[in-house]
Amino acid sequence: MSSNEDKPRPDGAEKSDEKREKNTQEKKLRDLSRRSFIKGAGIASVAASAGALLADRVLEAAPRPQAGGMAGGVVGPGEVPMTLKINGQIRKLNLEPRVMLLDALRNHLDLTGAKKVCDRATCGACTVHLDGRAVYSCTTLAIDAQGRDITTIEGLEPKEGLHPMSQAFWNNDAQQCGFCTPGFVMACSAYVDHEANPTYEGLQKSLGGNLCRCGTYMGIREAVLEAAKTMKTKGGRA
Repeated sequence: MSSNEDKPRPDGAEKSDEKREKNTQEKKLRDLSRRSFIKGAGIASVAASAGALLADRVLEAAPRPQAGGMAGGVVGPGEVPMTLKINGQIRKLNLEPRVMLLDALRNHLDLTGAKKVCDRATCGACTVHLDGRAVYSCTTLAIDAQGRDITTIEGLEPKEGLHPMSQAFWNNDAQQCGFCTPGFVMACSAYVDHEANPTYEGLQKSLGGNLCRCGTYMGIREAVLEAAKTMKTKGGRA
């Protein structure tokens, strides 16, 4: 008498076994994938926590700058005392070392003549004078301007009337929207201060660092030539 094992199994039963085995394998793969993800996430979380803790320990151990000085050659990241000479006046501030001169002027001293337009040292709207030279204040650190003479458009003007360069801009319609005008006036006055006899061609090259989106270059060049004559007659800057 033959055993049950010798009896042939129906086709449906064999397919059911294959399906069951396939489902089991897929479940094992899913479980393995889930465990791997959870394990990886746990390791990443521990690593991140350890990194943050280590960073805190490093910051705690780092030397802090003393008031008005540097510790270990590092300044900041907190505020430090600064003394700036702006338009002939001494101004004392507490600023982070990363603060640019433009932001110090506009946000901390309410000197908003210099404009923040491109903030990338390409348009010249933020131009001020540093020791008589035209510079971009948006890329000049305030901390680096200590001990130097800073002149803004507010300090360029005399107590009464207009500076010859500002007046020449007015006379020659050398401005439209006005965003670039303060920077141009500062750049042009610095140029005339160091160029006794400016020429139309020389202006085009020397003022290439300032841009006017309204396209008033013709009026600006005429204004500079007019102001140069006035300033030369008066013996220099007003």
